[in-house]
Amino acid sequence: MFTVTKDFHFEAAHSLPHLGPDHKCARLHGHSYVFRVECSGQTDSRGFVIDYAEISAAVNPLVEILDHHNLNEIMSSHTTAENLAVWIHSQLMTSLPTLSGIIVFETASTSVIYRPVVKGQEVSV
Repeated sequence: MFTVTKDFHFEAAHSLPHLGPDHKCARLHGHSYVFRVECSGQTDSRGFVIDYAEISAAVNPLVEILDHHNLNEIMSSHTTAENLAVWIHSQLMTSLPTLSGIIVFETASTSVIYRPVVKGQEVSV
């Protein structure tokens, strides 16, 4: 089993108003997000789990949706890094059948890893 990864980045704003007015993240603020797409499996006849170009073709339209937007206007759930990872996964799972995980870096030192245990039983956000 191999895992292939490719990183993408976007700039976006969000707020977490459910945390209450005294929490700094309740206010609108932005991040330079990086997310890593993981695809796992055995190699195919080309010697790839998946071609990096195939990952880019699936992910780049999603980056366009997210880049320089307010995540609160895109996602229907709290815009935490955890929910963002699940949301990205749900957007990509059909076009990337070997998709095995998403890692979202909200800052250079904070990240969340989402790897569903059983394909088809992902958390919906």
